[in-house]
Amino acid sequence: MITAIPSPEQAVWYLGPFPLRAYALCILAGIVVAVLWTGRRLDARGARPDAVWDIAIWVVPLGIVGGRLYHVLTTPGPYFGPGGHPVDALKIWHGGLGIWGAVALGALGGWIGCRQTGTSFRDLGTAIAPALPVAQAIGRWGNWFNNELYGAPTTAPWGLEVHQWDAARGQAVRDAAGNAVVLGTYHPTFLYESLWCLLVAGMLLLLERRLRPAPGQLFGAYLMLYTLGRGVIETLRIDEAQMVLGLRLNVWTSLAVFALGAALWWWWRRPRESVTGDRTRVSPAVH
Repeated sequence: MITAIPSPEQAVWYLGPFPLRAYALCILAGIVVAVLWTGRRLDARGARPDAVWDIAIWVVPLGIVGGRLYHVLTTPGPYFGPGGHPVDALKIWHGGLGIWGAVALGALGGWIGCRQTGTSFRDLGTAIAPALPVAQAIGRWGNWFNNELYGAPTTAPWGLEVHQWDAARGQAVRDAAGNAVVLGTYHPTFLYESLWCLLVAGMLLLLERRLRPAPGQLFGAYLMLYTLGRGVIETLRIDEAQMVLGLRLNVWTSLAVFALGAALWWWWRRPRESVTGDRTRVSPAVH
């Protein structure tokens, strides 16, 4: 009978001198799924063929940089605190990407890419909305491989068995007998978030089919739905984090992003207007 979810004892493998890191592979898999699905949805909205690839070359690098910057700025202790090593801020393979930094700079990259390809930024928002949480759901499994971002101790049968981890070597610490050292059993917050992201993607597709929102509105809905779950899950985590007025900074960020999502949903509630010749016409929402 399974009494806990096991965690991997190793998260990096070598092909000769080249390391294959599970965290990076999970992030990469999520990116590939998101780009391919977004491309199909953009094509259905009349975008230039393969425009998604020209947009992705801006979104992906800026998203990764933004995600890392957010993580380092909101969790500076391991890098700039007592005993910290600033150079470790560059070691992205150890884990540590903040979704809000990734979305913020990724959105900037999307805007640049849309300008260069003649793609509607609102159409991109609609196309990428359900793909983003699926990418996040896949990427969260990198935290499972790294034995990180878990919650409080638990005796629940779905608890996560966590090992003492050697981040530099990408594997569990072992005792004198060669067995991986187990710290205990904790709430698998990575799994909670992964499942919530999949549920969000499903709700967005249902919302799109039933309500037929105007272009861009679906991205606002993504921000609102994701933050509802993330705010709750954040309170379960026990990893180091900046605290503001007794709450983790990411909880406050979730509240702010929810408000932003609501604003975008309201702001983009009308079909976009485009000027043709001497008259202005309203473009219908495309689904």
